[in-house]
Amino acid sequence: MRKLIQKIVSPFLKKASALYLSKPRKYHYKNITVQVVPTVFPPFITISTKLLLQFIEPQPLANKTFLELGCGCGIISILAATKGAVVTATDINTAALEALRQNSCRNAVSINILHSDLFQNLKDHAFDYIVINPPYYPKTPQNIAENAWYCGENFDYFEQLFAQLKPYLTPANKTYMILSEDCELDTITKIAAGNSLRMQCIHTEKVFKEENYIFEIDRQ
Repeated sequence: MRKLIQKIVSPFLKKASALYLSKPRKYHYKNITVQVVPTVFPPFITISTKLLLQFIEPQPLANKTFLELGCGCGIISILAATKGAVVTATDINTAALEALRQNSCRNAVSINILHSDLFQNLKDHAFDYIVINPPYYPKTPQNIAENAWYCGENFDYFEQLFAQLKPYLTPANKTYMILSEDCELDTITKIAAGNSLRMQCIHTEKVFKEENYIFEIDRQ
């Protein structure tokens, strides 16, 4: 029933969200405030960012190297930096990166900000924590904004992600990814397994009747 309702109202929501997101909007988490600019993933219309923030906050991040892969507005990176982590944030959207430079200054934290398509510009880097809030709807993105939502008709994003991720996984580090019941979990899990990776669900939370999952990813 929930998917039927989504199908009916989605055209309206798409138009309404496009209008709402046509100018910068503020997003808050506790004492952190960021400006979310147009074309950047809007954390205020989904629950995934907040759930990741709540999950990451109690982690022992002091002096740990931390990567937010596909940072969007970067509030997760800013939170990690306030906890004492040495943070790298990447995205393919230059608007997101420029906004994060400004947001990090406003929140008085230092972040290494890189333009990178997945791990393209992260060779020879190692991280204690990697956090991913991925696009997962199977449709080909038509512009930079849609890259935040669509993973490609053939799940291209996940094919590339899991093919590149393995060298960055060690027994000592942690890699977390959030997904919801709206995505094709079986397909994504099979792509991971095809790259000798295991996705273990370590946290579930239902919000507005939508089940959300945080997975830890490691080598099989």
